[in-house]
Amino acid sequence: MTRFATRLNSFAAKAEAEWPDHKGKPTPMMTARRAAKVPGLTHVDLNYPDHVSDDPKAVRSEINDMGLEINGLAMRYYTNPAFKLGAFTNPDAAVRREAIDLTKKGIDAALEMDAPLMTLWMGQDGFDYSFQGDYSKMWEDEVSGIQEVAEYAPECLISIEYKPNEPRSFALLPDAATTLLAIDETGAKNLGVTLDFAHVLYADEMPAFAAALITRRSRLLGVHLNDGYAKRDDGLMVGSVHPQATLELLTQIRRDGYEGVIYFDTFPDASGIDPVEECAANIEMVERLMAMAEKVEADNTLRSAIGKQNSPAAQRAVQRILTGG
Repeated sequence: MTRFATRLNSFAAKAEAEWPDHKGKPTPMMTARRAAKVPGLTHVDLNYPDHVSDDPKAVRSEINDMGLEINGLAMRYYTNPAFKLGAFTNPDAAVRREAIDLTKKGIDAALEMDAPLMTLWMGQDGFDYSFQGDYSKMWEDEVSGIQEVAEYAPECLISIEYKPNEPRSFALLPDAATTLLAIDETGAKNLGVTLDFAHVLYADEMPAFAAALITRRSRLLGVHLNDGYAKRDDGLMVGSVHPQATLELLTQIRRDGYEGVIYFDTFPDASGIDPVEECAANIEMVERLMAMAEKVEADNTLRSAIGKQNSPAAQRAVQRILTGG
């Protein structure tokens, strides 16, 4: 059975409809209870430190009481305004140490929750201008920081989620190849990659190809599904723009033996969509596409066309599967 997780912050969308008498921003546990209403949702990912109190076990217990499991934690470097200039690549050694130590605390929390997966999105580590930084030094700091947190707790999986830019104009880890290079340089065995569909699109990559490279050189530890127009991180519903590329990705990770959850990194809050309905639609779409992925694997005509790189024949076969013909 496929396990599904979601972005917890999505469930603050249309807060007035869910909590008409509540003043201020919904708490993480309020959003988790709302997420628990989604049919078929099995897990949530929590941001650290935003969603985690000083008692991680109590947080896990409360989430479990809602009928959900915790898939893992994702680091967020917002607690210190100085992180805007970089977390692991900050030019100030004290700020850099603060970011690394905060990550270690997050890993401790993940282990306490029996959710030994920490996702690192190093969005602040990058540059905006020519002559802004020493690229070699920034790279060394990034790699050594990742290596240090990976070696801190070998029993915790550390997954790097790459993204071309935002908030920095250029991210230090913008694509699959660069991320795999960094992982290779660390030599840490508990490192892997989280592939975010929209990030891959506007990194000018083909999602299934990126997944194949990751599996070849490292491990795919997370799959974030969404969609977009390849210009930014749109966070649209799964398969709404690129259904064929989504199907190919799901076919690829199924073939490669991916056993992690499918996580929805979508943004219903951007346009005021009901987050419960949006997440339910995502699950329904993935279940349909996963069923199609089985047909793709069993379709000898398609496999033969792919083997010959016969695009017209392959497209006919895929369209037949997509339309149920």
